[in-house]
Amino acid sequence: MKIRAIATLLFILFSISAFGQGRAKISGYIRDADGNPLDLVSIRVKNTLNGTMSNEKGHYSLSVATGDSVTLIYSCLGYNKAERILPLVTKDMRLNVQMNYTSLELGLFALERMIHIAEDSAAGMVYADHYQVTEGKQSNAPVIDYQFGSLRDDFNFGSVLLFKASALKEAAKRMKSDYDFAGFYDLRLKLSQKYPLVHINEYLYSEVENDTRKSGEKIFDYVDPKNRDRQIEMEEACTEHLQKIGGYLKPEFQKIEFNTGNFPYEASVIIPVRNRIRTIRDAIRSVLSQKADFKFNLIIIDNHSTDGTTEAIDEFKDDERLIHLIPERNDLGIGGCWNLGVHHPLCGKFAVQLDSDDVYAHDGTLQVMVNAFYEQNCAMVVGTYMMTDFDMNMIAPGIIDHKEWTPENGRNNALRINGLGAPRAFYTPILRELKVPNTSYGEDYALGLNFSRQYQIGRVYEVVYLCRRWDDNSDASLDIVKMNAHNLYKDRIRTWELQARIALNKKQR
Repeated sequence: MKIRAIATLLFILFSISAFGQGRAKISGYIRDADGNPLDLVSIRVKNTLNGTMSNEKGHYSLSVATGDSVTLIYSCLGYNKAERILPLVTKDMRLNVQMNYTSLELGLFALERMIHIAEDSAAGMVYADHYQVTEGKQSNAPVIDYQFGSLRDDFNFGSVLLFKASALKEAAKRMKSDYDFAGFYDLRLKLSQKYPLVHINEYLYSEVENDTRKSGEKIFDYVDPKNRDRQIEMEEACTEHLQKIGGYLKPEFQKIEFNTGNFPYEASVIIPVRNRIRTIRDAIRSVLSQKADFKFNLIIIDNHSTDGTTEAIDEFKDDERLIHLIPERNDLGIGGCWNLGVHHPLCGKFAVQLDSDDVYAHDGTLQVMVNAFYEQNCAMVVGTYMMTDFDMNMIAPGIIDHKEWTPENGRNNALRINGLGAPRAFYTPILRELKVPNTSYGEDYALGLNFSRQYQIGRVYEVVYLCRRWDDNSDASLDIVKMNAHNLYKDRIRTWELQARIALNKKQR
């Protein structure tokens, strides 16, 4: 591959606008210290995904909610990030910004290295690992390989991307829509259809990191309700991509009669647990206080706890609805514990999830979830949850309703997002057939994709679940290695599912 002229080097931060009672436009021009206009400057509202990018004249325009204090972050390759605070936005405003040369620094011969690898690999785009400077401390910031199933719109390529100019132009010509938020997402999907996107696992540049939120605070940006405009555009781009590569599924589903098997209970709540002494009693009480017009029980799979959790569960042994299982095996993750519970002879017709550090929102959650199966004729139901602190006070981003899941396109759009919501409930005969992956992360997402390949997934849009975020929560604050491992696995899940759907479509032709 021959890259002509100079390689295209871009600093890209892509984002979306937020909802609000009123809107105001902040616009202006961005120039360097010499007064020259700066294009490709990323402008975003701090700690959100709301943002835009300056044009070739250095002009930008950004819509924000009125009545709030707004902090804008200006970022551009080769320049220091600039921050501007607007204490109160009540109307359209003009804000011009000067940017100074930067702390983002390319490594020795980094650009030459990227060009060589791009040529050798015939890549349409290359990206690289880098160093991250946070509060003056430098650390490794590796990224992950791009896969066939890397359809997340928040895939982290890092800040420096190098494109083959001819490939970039060719992909851009195939873009059909004018997007406010999904332009880069659409572009890289189209680029990936014909060209490899190559990860260089070498540390080729350093940059200052300004978003210092914990990973557990960042992971819900993609479903924050105020980002609904962005979600809609991303769904459109993803759906078009799936149609192009043969992975799109029409809204046609298998019907369910709910008459398979003879179950002693209508529903079972499944709680896998290990060392959750601080929360397990709350979870148990949340289940046993449920009011329903059917028989239900609670199956707890206690995965060899050592902190007193086992004894705490035994405090409720007088309630005949509670089944306390301790596995004989020592190799079970959360998914394996689920399999043990679901295949228990006293498991109900529907298996309903509850994590050991969460609670149901009210005493009617179980009734609402079971009703949804019959009302929507679905094999799986996903509820709506509210983010809370340990004491169950609401925290940002608040209510997560996953409205991007629609009956018409939910199972296609699910390949774009990184989760499906909570609580999750399953028709037990099908769950027993499919089985849960024996992992402790992503097993529920894998099930959702697998179920949706053939069956409708029902939705409950009222808050029925409280998801607690606290220091010991499994993903409250993950280091970059664990975050990358999680994202790599979910991308792999998407790859397998996408391959299966393409094969299914070919078979049905």
